[in-house]
Amino acid sequence: MTNQSLPGIAILPISEFVTHRSNLFAQMAENSVAFFSAASEVTRSNDTEFAFCQNKSFYYLTGFNEPDAMLMLIKQANSEQSILFSLPKDKNHEIWRGRRIGQEKACQHYQLDQCFTLDEQNELVPQYLNGIKQVYFAFDDENLSQHVFGYLAQVRASTRQGEKVPTQLIDVSPIVDELRLIKSTNEIELMRQVNIISGLAHQRAMQKATAGLFEYQIENEILHEFTHHGARYAAYATIVAGGDNANILHYTDNSDRLVNNDLLLIDAGGELSGYAADITRTFPVNGKFTEPQKALYQLVLNAKVAVISAIKPGTTFAKLNNIANEYLTKGLLGLGILSGDLTELVKEKASKKYFIHGLGHWLGLDVHDVGDYHINDNKEQCREFTPGMVLTIEPGLYIPLDDMDIAEQWRGIGIRIEDNIVVTKQGCENLTANCPETITDIEALMKH
Repeated sequence: MTNQSLPGIAILPISEFVTHRSNLFAQMAENSVAFFSAASEVTRSNDTEFAFCQNKSFYYLTGFNEPDAMLMLIKQANSEQSILFSLPKDKNHEIWRGRRIGQEKACQHYQLDQCFTLDEQNELVPQYLNGIKQVYFAFDDENLSQHVFGYLAQVRASTRQGEKVPTQLIDVSPIVDELRLIKSTNEIELMRQVNIISGLAHQRAMQKATAGLFEYQIENEILHEFTHHGARYAAYATIVAGGDNANILHYTDNSDRLVNNDLLLIDAGGELSGYAADITRTFPVNGKFTEPQKALYQLVLNAKVAVISAIKPGTTFAKLNNIANEYLTKGLLGLGILSGDLTELVKEKASKKYFIHGLGHWLGLDVHDVGDYHINDNKEQCREFTPGMVLTIEPGLYIPLDDMDIAEQWRGIGIRIEDNIVVTKQGCENLTANCPETITDIEALMKH
């Protein structure tokens, strides 16, 4: 396996979360309050829960990773306050379920102004809201919305005593989404690290794959490599799709045996300190591409390389889609998979018959990360790239086994190649650089 330097797992300093809050305060109006809720544990079965996953925007502003907490940000003329309500220390709970940080240590560690127990919010929050004009919260968070309206009702009930209820409610999500879209130097370094780890996992999968193994056994090798390097969890359900299974875009059964001469598509990325990698590689189970596989694979790879080389500030997904469509259409025409006039085929985006998903998406705390794409009337993504954006590029070709309109040699082939790219001032950086992608490198790595 290729050695790759891992100089110690990157962890965001608490100052990063303080900066995130400061950036949000700068977007808030004077005399306003913003609310953010933590996630709750989700029951898997009876009295067991899924592994806890924090609400990403709450985490972005706090770094706090306990369930059922609430963050309140208060901006007034001469002050900005960050207040956390969280679960109390509970010795019996901690014996059975694990430690809680408690209010005193939370204030110190996360550099918050005040911390209270959850039980204190019904008494304290209405007091903070008295005289506030604007309230920000995520409108699509039903549980938080109920709490906010409850607090407002408490203030409204005391208006005869002189209390003043807020008059404007604002959806905070678009504001936070825009902040999350541009990554800091620390965030990019964290994503660089999780890409290195995920690249090592894909290398391991290539080396371990052999006909007769089950797809889930390769999945296990990937998860092993994630955890070995400190990425405790996968960022999403790992796809290990042999043969025609690759033509199911979100195939996660991972239950079939690997077959000699089939391709194996793996879409897998680790999560490190909340930040995701999202990498796809496709390679032959037996380590040697057949000629039809090689022809289609090289076409997808050429398209990916052409698209990534065009990424720089000012570029858009719409422009990149045009590049991918032209490359793939011309290549499919040359292979006899498409027929007709090249100019017309490009204009009609004929490659979409076989390239059936989007070219890429934002990446960060979520795999499909937040941020507006500025989609126009033609459903084109026209948002201009700026330094600090991180995105995926993932062209593919999918030809199901039951597609009788195409020559037999192409049937059952599904190929996707996906890298993670950060936009820089000069152009871009490919964070997925340690993950083999050329036919020569893949076959060399897999040579047993």
